[in-house]
Amino acid sequence: MSSVEVERTTTGWAAKDPSGILSPYTYTLRNTGPEDVYVKVISCGICHSDIHQVKNDLGMSNYPMVPGHEVVGEVVEVGSDVTKFRSGEVVGVGCLVGCCGNCHPCKSEIEQYCNKKIWSYNDVYTDGNPTQGGFAGAMVVNQKFVVKIPDGMAPEQASPLLCAGVTVYSPLHHFGLKQSGLRGGILGLGGVGHMGVKIAKAMGHHVTVVSSSDKKKVEALEDLGADEYLVSSDSSRMQELVDSLDYIIDTIPVFHPLEPYLSLLKVDGKLILMGVINTPLQFVTPMVMLGRKMITGSFVGSIKETQEMLEFCKEKGVTSTIEVVKLDYINTAFERLERNDVRYRFVVDVAGSKLD
Repeated sequence: MSSVEVERTTTGWAAKDPSGILSPYTYTLRNTGPEDVYVKVISCGICHSDIHQVKNDLGMSNYPMVPGHEVVGEVVEVGSDVTKFRSGEVVGVGCLVGCCGNCHPCKSEIEQYCNKKIWSYNDVYTDGNPTQGGFAGAMVVNQKFVVKIPDGMAPEQASPLLCAGVTVYSPLHHFGLKQSGLRGGILGLGGVGHMGVKIAKAMGHHVTVVSSSDKKKVEALEDLGADEYLVSSDSSRMQELVDSLDYIIDTIPVFHPLEPYLSLLKVDGKLILMGVINTPLQFVTPMVMLGRKMITGSFVGSIKETQEMLEFCKEKGVTSTIEVVKLDYINTAFERLERNDVRYRFVVDVAGSKLD
């Protein structure tokens, strides 16, 4: 289908200033270019990073800002050179909508590490206009950054997979930790952590949830299917599990000591950091040297990995544990997320909401 020549607008819920309060905002969408997919949004998950962005916690926010990077929608129109998608298909859009295409990460299909990547929102697109996210009626996205949602997967279930799901899947894939029988630890049981438990269990891993208290023990073991629950302040149990884990996925987004968790790793074990922490972390080097252990990090996942992860979750029956809300509840949802008052991901029913 050729591009539409008339100016197209949509309405989203935008933050207008660092108060982070979202309200309706109407803006222009670019015309559907040859490589573009015009998507009518069905649902969009709420990520903790959305709060940081709307409140300018990182000092880089531009307003008005429509957040949302766990977007599922229906293709309404495709550009003349689009080969991957057609009208009527259900698709997903994650954290990125652009990259340079020429650097080593781009050529290696790990475009999330491109230094010129373009974020789904709070960024500037190649045409000079601001990018806006998925808490809106529609988006126009280059086909390279669109993924197919597997047939039969509910949109509201797919949304959290586009960030939280692939954030866990990517390091397990990259570091060769997908084979059955491994013993893994999940540190922190929020939106990303709960997907870590589910995806690791689906891979056939023995999963231990590590937390600072026993408040989430029942839900970790009974609801999410973890094999063990370890309270980090229980020194005797921590000692029992020394040298027992092949990896730990550390989702904690605030300062915390690393040494207690490094001790849980086997020789060649990996501590994979995923929480955005602006305070330097500390450890003594023998904790790493004497077990050839690795402290590393990982950031979301590539488009290729996202598609693989979606197919994996469909095949294994992996679902997100979510609470579905309407757009007019979004400010309350943000407040509750700040208090960690959600099990485990909010998803906004955009198609069922009154946008204006």
